[in-house]
Amino acid sequence: MTDTPPLLTDDAPAAAAPRPTAKFLLAHPAHFIALGFGSGLSPLAPGTAGTLWAWLAYLVLQRWLNPAEMGWLIGASTLVGWWACTVTARNLRVLDPGNIVWDEVVAFWLVLWLVMPAGLWGQLIAFGLFRFFDAVKPGPVAWADQRFKGFDARGGFGILFDDLVAAFCTLLVIALWKIL
Repeated sequence: MTDTPPLLTDDAPAAAAPRPTAKFLLAHPAHFIALGFGSGLSPLAPGTAGTLWAWLAYLVLQRWLNPAEMGWLIGASTLVGWWACTVTARNLRVLDPGNIVWDEVVAFWLVLWLVMPAGLWGQLIAFGLFRFFDAVKPGPVAWADQRFKGFDARGGFGILFDDLVAAFCTLLVIALWKIL
């Protein structure tokens, strides 16, 4: 018997998705990154746990990085995350595993980068809006979620793409709120 989970597709029930373990997390650098340095192992709402980790990490990182450096970090993290999400989804044998949270991390860093300096309430509103768009997937986010599937680089990009669209929707709502 092997540790390889069964191959799942979009038609497979979500309950059948294998849950990654700490052993899986540490088995490959891509897993460690894609699973949000362990935040994606949360048994409850891993996407929310990953977004909370992203928020905390951003607040720590901004102490040492100026906005331009943070922008470069987000860009590099997106490219590294594309690779990490591709490898991890393939190794889990699930097209878009909920435990992969690097997509939430990069997308929420982008939101924070563009709304800062915002006070705690502004950050909390950004967090709530982003989680709404990411979890509920209204309109354009649902469209983006269906665009790119597979166990190749296309699928890895797809894992990131819907969260980047959720970030865009979050920023659009915040921008409209500020001008109205």
